[in-house]
Amino acid sequence: MAHTLIGTVTSEKRDKTITVSIVNRETHPLYRKQYTKTRKYTAHDEKNEAHVGDRVQIAMSRPISKTKAYTLVKVIEKSRGAVELKDDVNKAYEAEKIGADEIAKAKRLEEAESKDSGASESSAETEVETEQEGEEA
Repeated sequence: MAHTLIGTVTSEKRDKTITVSIVNRETHPLYRKQYTKTRKYTAHDEKNEAHVGDRVQIAMSRPISKTKAYTLVKVIEKSRGAVELKDDVNKAYEAEKIGADEIAKAKRLEEAESKDSGASESSAETEVETEQEGEEA
């Protein structure tokens, strides 16, 4: 079989074309530090069967376009990616979030009012004390 590579699909936006990223861990020959090297290949996907996150096998072929020289052999593993929620669920989540924000604002207002009332009570007490001292003198 021709030169084959195994990688992860990172893009499927173009028609019949996928971008496959292949990650290799390498060790620097002098410093012995390990690092990752990512290479991206564009591959021809005739049936548009691969999706983002899938593990795929691609093989070298004749040049199909300026950047495509690989074709999709098979999808090894389908992705178990993020689940998109329905609009109703997203709206309910936003409503809960807005409700939580309003509750937090109300708590802050209550705290500010209690501080203001506490300050006014303490100022009223000092006024009463000064009046009593004035009467005694």
